[in-house]
Amino acid sequence: MKTTNGRPVRVLLVYPDYTDRDQKYRGTGGNYSEGLASISAVLKRAGHQVKLMHLLYLYSEEEYKRKLRELGEFDIVGFTVRTTAFPDVKEYIRWTREACPDVFIICGGYHCTLVPDEVIAVDGVDCVCVGEGELAQLELCDKMRDGIDYTDTQSLYFKLPDGTIKKNPVRPLLENLDELPIPDFELFDYPNLEHSKVGTAIVVLSRGCFYNCTYCGNGNFRKVYPNKKHYARFRSPENSILYLKTLLEKYPFINTINFRDAIFNMFPDWFDKFIELYKKEIGLPCTGNIRFDILTEDTVRRMKEAGFYTIDMGLESGDQEMRFKLLRRYQTDEMIIRCSEWFHKYGITQLTYNIIGLPHEDIHKALKTIKLNAKIKSDRVIPNIFYPYEGTPLYDISKQAGFIPEGDYTKRRVPLVQPQFPEEQVLFIEAYFMFFVKRYRRAFSLPPAIGKPYERLLDKCVTGKYVPYRFLVKLHDGYAAMRNRAKGFLINRLPKLYVALRNIKNYKRAKTKVES
Repeated sequence: MKTTNGRPVRVLLVYPDYTDRDQKYRGTGGNYSEGLASISAVLKRAGHQVKLMHLLYLYSEEEYKRKLRELGEFDIVGFTVRTTAFPDVKEYIRWTREACPDVFIICGGYHCTLVPDEVIAVDGVDCVCVGEGELAQLELCDKMRDGIDYTDTQSLYFKLPDGTIKKNPVRPLLENLDELPIPDFELFDYPNLEHSKVGTAIVVLSRGCFYNCTYCGNGNFRKVYPNKKHYARFRSPENSILYLKTLLEKYPFINTINFRDAIFNMFPDWFDKFIELYKKEIGLPCTGNIRFDILTEDTVRRMKEAGFYTIDMGLESGDQEMRFKLLRRYQTDEMIIRCSEWFHKYGITQLTYNIIGLPHEDIHKALKTIKLNAKIKSDRVIPNIFYPYEGTPLYDISKQAGFIPEGDYTKRRVPLVQPQFPEEQVLFIEAYFMFFVKRYRRAFSLPPAIGKPYERLLDKCVTGKYVPYRFLVKLHDGYAAMRNRAKGFLINRLPKLYVALRNIKNYKRAKTKVES
C-alpha cells in the first residue's frame, strides 16, 4: 500500500484533449474540462497538490516521457479516459509505468463508468473510478497521506498485489452541487485555451440528464448510483451566478458565455429563475443547449432578453420514426418546426447537432435530416458521424446487426460497416451537409412550380446512382484541411482579427434574421 507519510499527495491529471490523431494540429490551445477542474479544486481545498498534463495532440513516447519528467515527481497519475482515446491512453499508461515504476495510476471518466472491467484489466492500472470522481479521489488522497488502507474506498475498483480485483460499491451522488468549490480554472492555461482566445468561457452548471437517448451513456451512468433519482442536478441559481462572477473576476477578457450543460432547460423552474438573475447580474451574450419539447414561447422571449444569441439543439435525425424507435427522442417534426419559428421570431440563431451513419440508416433517411434542417432554417449545423459507445443501447443494436467490424474501429472515420449506407456516402453527407441545407432552404422558399423541380434535382444530386461520392469527399477533405489551417493561424496568431471576422459574420446573420 502506497503512503506519503503525512505529506500532501502530489497528483498529476493527464488529459488527452484531441479528436484528430493527426499531429499536424499542434497549434490549438485545447479545451477546458469542468470535471478535471472540479477534482483539482476539491483536492487543493484539502491541501493536496495538483498539476495537469494537457495533451493537445497524439504524443510520441519520447515526447510524453520528456514532458512527464519536466512536470516533476508525483504520487498519483490520473488519466481521464474517453472511449475514442482509450487505445492512446493504454500507451500513455505503459510509458508512465516505465518512467515512474512506483507511481499509483488511477483512471476515470465516462469510459471507466461504462466498462470499468475493461479499464482495470489494462497492465499498469492500479485503480479505476466508477462515477463521479471528486469525493472518491479526495478519500483516496487523504488515506494515502495518513497511511490508512484505501482499498475500501467507495466508487473505486482496485487491482490488488495478487492480481485480484476488489470492486467497491459506488458512493451516492452528491445531491447538492453547491457543496463543491468553484472549479480550479487555473489548473489550465486558461487565457490560451481555444475558446478563451476569442473571449468565450465554457461553463457547466449541472450534472447528468434524466432522458434515455440510446446513443448516450447517461442512462447507464444513472444506473450505477444508489440514489439515481437525483442523477440530474444543477447548482442553485444563486451559486451559479457566484460561479460566473468568480470566473469573470479572474478573466475579465471573457465577453461570451457558452453553457455546455447536457440540457440547459432541463428543469424549467430552475431555468426561469436563473435567466432572470443572469439578465440582472451578468448580462453577457450567451448560448446553451436546449430541448424542444420542454420549451415555451415566453421562455424563448426571456432568453433573448437575458442575452441568448444562439441556441444549440439536438435534432439528431430528420426521420421521425428513427427518432422515436431508434433514438428514444420523442419529438415530432411539428414540435421542432414550431420551436424553431419562435427562435426566428425573436432573432436567436439556431445551431443543430445531427447524427449521420446511425445503424439501419441509409442515404435517403440521412437526406430527411438535411431537409428538416432546411425546413427549420438552421443557421448553423454540426453533422457528427455516429460512434457506438460501449454500454449504450445503440452499441448493442449495432453489434447485434453485425455493423461493428472486428479489430480497432476507433480509428475508422466511419465506425459502422453497413451495406445499405457505405462509408463514402456517410462521409459525403457529413462533408456537404450545410451545402445542401442551404440549397433545400432555397427550394422550400420558392413557389411550388419552381421549388418542387429544384427539390427533385437536389434529391438526385444527393441520392443519384451516378454521384461520384469518393471524389467529392476527397475534394472536400482538401478544402477542409486548408480552412482548418487558416482558422488555426488566425486563432493562434491573430486572435483579434479572428474575433472581428466572427463578429461581422454573426452581425450579418442577425441582420438577415431581422430583415426576414
